[in-house]
Amino acid sequence: MLRDVACFVRVAERGGFSRAAADLRLSQPAISQAIGRLERAFGTRLFERSSRAVRLTTAGKALLPYAEALLAAESALRDEAARQSVPTIRFAYPPLVGPLVARVVRRLAGRTPAVDVDLHPAGWSEATAALAAGDVPAAILSYPFPAGRPTTARFQVPVDHLAVPAGGPLAGRALLRPADLGRHPLLLPATRPPGSMWARLAGLVPRHRVVGPDLDDFAAPLDLVAAGAGVLAAPRLVAETVRRPDVRFVPLDAGDLRITYGLVWTPEAASPEVMALVSTVQEALRTR
Repeated sequence: MLRDVACFVRVAERGGFSRAAADLRLSQPAISQAIGRLERAFGTRLFERSSRAVRLTTAGKALLPYAEALLAAESALRDEAARQSVPTIRFAYPPLVGPLVARVVRRLAGRTPAVDVDLHPAGWSEATAALAAGDVPAAILSYPFPAGRPTTARFQVPVDHLAVPAGGPLAGRALLRPADLGRHPLLLPATRPPGSMWARLAGLVPRHRVVGPDLDDFAAPLDLVAAGAGVLAAPRLVAETVRRPDVRFVPLDAGDLRITYGLVWTPEAASPEVMALVSTVQEALRTR
């Protein structure tokens, strides 16, 4: 019946059997037969036919929206079935590396067979817990990486700026060092594993303020900086892309500070889709 309904809708749209037949690549008799079957099934005429025009009857006008909705539902059903047939993997990542993750997702969607990715923005603690619980098979994490899991595609993000309030006394400086902060507290995450960039920075600046378990998304802490609650060490990527009139990014001299990231996955979940993700992340880093 769906084919007959499609003929009904197309005749109504085109105002004639011959034009509908051309659109659907059917013969005009086939279109007429489809309309006849529907009229017999519904027990009412759908069109008034004359030598000059084909017009919807009152019943045809009433039934047309239902026919269009039926065809739309069928199209949505086919689209969803096609989407469900594509393998999907859940992937955790820190928001800072979102541009890289977007490139990876686009490349996975364009490969054959395609792989769909359910993106899960998460900080270090949440992503590590999700890996341990099996909620995600792979994640981009900052160093230190969980023991017992393969890690690849490592890359580093320099942290060489300090976000300060635009109207504050530090905003006019050309360069800042940890000793210059004085009474200005440094915003830090509570999670500072030994060997991490945050742990090293905490050792350089005794006065600090904890702003949450992790600091993988710099948007909210910048609001605190603008409010005068403290200053924030920021990656070069943030300093070059964020434009806020209430925050100034001043170059920071605190040694070679870098956040090291890597792709971590669970060996037991190393499906073809996960391995495709691994190779695509590696490729995206080589060709960015």
